[in-house]
Amino acid sequence: MNVLKVALLIATGLSSAAYAQSGPPIKLADVAELSGAGATVGTNWKNGIDLAVAEINAKGGVLGRKLEVTHADSQSNPGVARAQVQKALDDNPYVLLGPGYSGSIKVTAPLAKKAGIAEIMGGEAADLTQAGNEYVFRTSFGGQSSMPKVAKYIADDLKAKTVAIVYVNNDFGKGGRDVISKDFAERGVKVVADLSTESGQADFAADVGKIKAANPDAVFIYLNEDESARILKELRRQNVQAPLIGETTLTGQKVIELAGDAANGARGHVGLTTDAPVPAIQAFRDRFKERYNYVPDHNGIKGYLSVYIVKAVTEKMGKVDQANFAKTLHGMTITPEQEPGILMEVTYDDKGDIDRQSFLVEVENGKQVVKKVLPKLGKSASN
Repeated sequence: MNVLKVALLIATGLSSAAYAQSGPPIKLADVAELSGAGATVGTNWKNGIDLAVAEINAKGGVLGRKLEVTHADSQSNPGVARAQVQKALDDNPYVLLGPGYSGSIKVTAPLAKKAGIAEIMGGEAADLTQAGNEYVFRTSFGGQSSMPKVAKYIADDLKAKTVAIVYVNNDFGKGGRDVISKDFAERGVKVVADLSTESGQADFAADVGKIKAANPDAVFIYLNEDESARILKELRRQNVQAPLIGETTLTGQKVIELAGDAANGARGHVGLTTDAPVPAIQAFRDRFKERYNYVPDHNGIKGYLSVYIVKAVTEKMGKVDQANFAKTLHGMTITPEQEPGILMEVTYDDKGDIDRQSFLVEVENGKQVVKKVLPKLGKSASN
């Protein structure tokens, strides 16, 4: 065989390999809360997705194919979310992203399961991954993972014997309230006020009055971001002195911006924060701020991670394989060494729940300050 023939064969082989890894765009469908009470959640989520898509496409896409994402507005309404997800699934996307509200996920997850399409979502209600739907995956901790850590902190670190609970009356809020109430009971912490509030509620004067009357050792707050800012202002106005403890939605960037000085002193367990002492997360924050001119909250990180999860799973399979995507992600560990866009090592279990580092934070002078880094729980998984 002469040199010319060898060269032609090599060129043909390279061309075939390139062709095998190229093709039409990989379609992703996002349904998020772009208006209504959850607009802060959905807008951050969407912007995180778009940033990740732009970064990945700028580097050649996934297996040589560009990502293409469409966005639909759930209007923060489960009925609208269901209709938008059905419309998105009719177009047969590779993966479904969102929604962020737990109530919307409850009505959309069965649709994704029926279509055999993985749904990478932002909801945190404890029961979302407990119903046996193998196509649902989290981007953050569920209440069943985070609430025991919060209860332990209130009981062991704060030495609180009594607590007031304020929660939002939706799937997210009720799920968290149910889990932490059980944890408080197991630790001997008495709930002296158990207050249900409404999504989008503007006036918290009466609720805070009941908290003052109960005189708890600590207050646990589990509301959405906008309402968290409002109740923090009212708690400060009525001079409630008890420690204010919550989860990600109490101490996030949007809450700090809306509440101003009233956010100072609020503490919480957060799975994701742009103030984490992790260089990759800080670099993400800078890129996000440069693109959108504001600092993202945890929802922005979750949206960003959802796309890099798609990339990591697809590259592990070595092909765009919708049918095997969910099966591959179960039990998978993704490290920043394998995929820098994942920011922190994450492991998925067989239910779609995650295990990774998390943080205890306190708001000081208008910024989240990480007080403690909590390690992974160490569940076994495959790489």
